[in-house]
Formats: sequence, C-alpha cells, structure tokens
Amino acid sequence: MTVQNPAPTQPQINATPYAAPQYDVPTIMAALYGDGIIGLKGAFPREWAARLGEELAVLYQQALARPGGAVGRGTNRHYVEIHPEDISGFYDLVTHPWVQTVCASVLGPNYKIVEIGFDVPNPGAKDQPWHRDFRAGDETLVDRRLNSLAFNLTTVDVEEDMGPFEIAPGTQWDDPSEYDHGMFPPVSLFPRYQALAQRKLPKMGDISVRSALTIHRGTANVSNKPRPVLVLGVDAPGAGHDEFHDLQFTRGYYERLPQELKNHLICRVVDELEPIVQGHTIEGLMMGDA
Repeated sequence: MTVQNPAPTQPQINATPYAAPQYDVPTIMAALYGDGIIGLKGAFPREWAARLGEELAVLYQQALARPGGAVGRGTNRHYVEIHPEDISGFYDLVTHPWVQTVCASVLGPNYKIVEIGFDVPNPGAKDQPWHRDFRAGDETLVDRRLNSLAFNLTTVDVEEDMGPFEIAPGTQWDDPSEYDHGMFPPVSLFPRYQALAQRKLPKMGDISVRSALTIHRGTANVSNKPRPVLVLGVDAPGAGHDEFHDLQFTRGYYERLPQELKNHLICRVVDELEPIVQGHTIEGLMMGDA
C-alpha cells in the first residue's frame, strides 16, 4: 500500500495551536467531559466505509481461523485487534482533522495512538451487561481528567434490530467502588443506566468518539446481519493502555509515514508483521450476557 502524502501545511489561523480551525474545541470538550461521547456525521465517503467493511470481513474470517485470533465479548460477539497495514484507510483515519483535533484538545498535543481493531456483534448476539472497558484511575476519579479515548466507525448503516451500541451519558464520572473488577456495575444500578440510555444508529461514513469509562453496552442483534465497527484507541501520554495492545508496522511502511504522525504512535517496527496476542480481554463479557 502507498501512504498518501499529507496535505500542504496551512497557515495557523486558530488561537489554539493544535486545534483545526473548522472544528469547535469548546464543543468537543463539553461533549466528552459532559455526555462522554460526540460524533461527526459524514466524516468519510460511503465508498471509503464500504471498502473498510470488505477488508474487515476478510480479516474477521482469518482471525476466526487462527487460535486466539478473535476474543469473545459475549454470545456471538468478537473483538479482533489488527495491524494498521491490514486496512487501506488507516492513514486517512488518523490524519482526519476532526480526529486530530479531538485527540489534541482532550488528551493534549502529545497524544498517542495505541490500538486499532474491530468489534463484530453477529446475529444472535445478546444484550451485554452495562460496563466500562477498563478501570478508572486516579486521573479520572481524583483529578477529573480523561486520559483515553475510543473512536468508532461503523461499516454498515445501523438499524434498530442490529444490536445498536447503547451508552449512559455522563457516567464516566460515576464512583466505581461497588463495581465488580472496577468495570461492572451491580444489577441494582442498571435502572439508572437504562433511564439514561441512548441508542446510537450511525450510518456509513460517520465517526464517533467516547470515553471508554462511560457506562455502555452492546444490545441484542435480532437481525440476520452483523454490525462490524472499527475501533481506534488513543491515550494521553503515560496513560499506559499500550501495555494491553501490540501496535506494529513493517519497517518499509513506517518509514513512509510523516514524522508528525510517527510522533503520535506507540508501536513496534518489525521486518515482518507478527500475529497479535490479544492482551485486552474483558472477562465479564466473555463469561456471559446480561
């Protein structure tokens, strides 16, 4: 694959040196510190999303055929971590000005890309239990600071019967002292999340970003269609989630990337891509459904 050259540098016309002027930083900050999620409709052409969907379908079958290639996230659900070079749109994604603006605004100008993969809720997937994707640290619980973000891109037009993603806005700040493993709220709190719940029905080309600490779940897929969604994980410096992932680039691909992008990668540069051993399992999701 040939990495495209980035667009010529434009004069800086925004007072915030790391913010793309066409996107409003206060709105982004307010959404992620308030609801814990924000989206951008039509970020990519539908054709771009369709090509991504074709690539993920092939990668999914390869992962299912490889021992440990896909991690269970509940009945008929899998997560697959991939190599950036496995998809043609990686460079487009991580250099999209909205993605860059969100990352720099919330995580700081030295943000780090640590993960890329995809979730597939297949037909027959059941409601997941409400959960966080990892434990909240003192940065959030004490300092009230978000130090990690998860971007999601659907490869299909999501319909009500396809098991839409459901999120309880504002719950990234909830006290986890009663949570199992710091991630799974007790059933007694489910009515609170159900009362807050918003179901998301994105279309091909849309992108969203959330705090993975905001309480959420996948819902039951009662259709006959899978709902693949790409996941991009980004940290503030020192957040440490790279320990759970294995971002790799071949030397030739890596050397073609602009230095500005390399500065945002925590990765290994290898002569040949190695199979990824998934390190970010979520035990409570592998054990069953809600």
